[in-house]
Amino acid sequence: MNRYHLPARSTEDGLYDTVVTPESAGWTYSGLKILDLEPGASHAFPTRDAEHLVLPLSGSCEVACDGSVLALSGRPDVFAAATDFAYLPRDADAAVTTPTGGRFALASAVCDRSLPFRYGTADAVPVEDRGAGTCARQVRNYCLPDTFDADRLLVCEVVTPGGNWSSYPPHKHDEDRDGESVLEEIYYFEIDRPEGFAFHRVYGTPDRPIDVNAEVRSGDVVLVPHGWHGPSAAAPGYDLFYLNVMAGPGDERAWRITDDPAHAWIRSTWETV
Repeated sequence: MNRYHLPARSTEDGLYDTVVTPESAGWTYSGLKILDLEPGASHAFPTRDAEHLVLPLSGSCEVACDGSVLALSGRPDVFAAATDFAYLPRDADAAVTTPTGGRFALASAVCDRSLPFRYGTADAVPVEDRGAGTCARQVRNYCLPDTFDADRLLVCEVVTPGGNWSSYPPHKHDEDRDGESVLEEIYYFEIDRPEGFAFHRVYGTPDRPIDVNAEVRSGDVVLVPHGWHGPSAAAPGYDLFYLNVMAGPGDERAWRITDDPAHAWIRSTWETV
């Protein structure tokens, strides 16, 4: 197994189908857990030194934090629409309770500031169509610098129609320089049919090699500590979803990328499709 490609359930722990911590990933900030609950079940956990987003992948829930409760309507599945969500501060005691049962992403970032426990409405999530032709995909920008306040955490998700490529052109964010910020990134994948699959690519620079060329299926994770990443290529007939969780060391919370110069020209073709 490639250390950067984590097959579904290869990191499971109790109620969590997926567990990625900064320690397990070998980095400093970004984390993700996928919580799987039966109808009527509840799970309590401390946020410790990390802020969290509770993002329903399927089902509805209530999120409790230090005596306050938020109700999340959720969604039937990740392909249906954007969902509402809850933000949890660091150093808090939290719990997720679901009447319907469901799966809930706990995206996290080790951070410094403690911000308020808050609700994010589904209709306030900016949804954009990005790319064109066989590069067309839908992006849902939950927790980015200009969409929702956080200390370090960045969260978005992408739906790519079968046969299309996303995370393309390949790009990176591993240098602190003009036009680029340093961010650790987690990709969590789901496919719209059990037999479905996709492919994801990560490759390095001469001074920082990395090589991932993975067939991914529902529940798989790919870690991107550095390097060019993309495409995420959906096999024809199978729609692809992925959740991105990012965080980094910069004083400014920013998502700035550099395209691979060999492929950057592809963006200009979208204007004529």
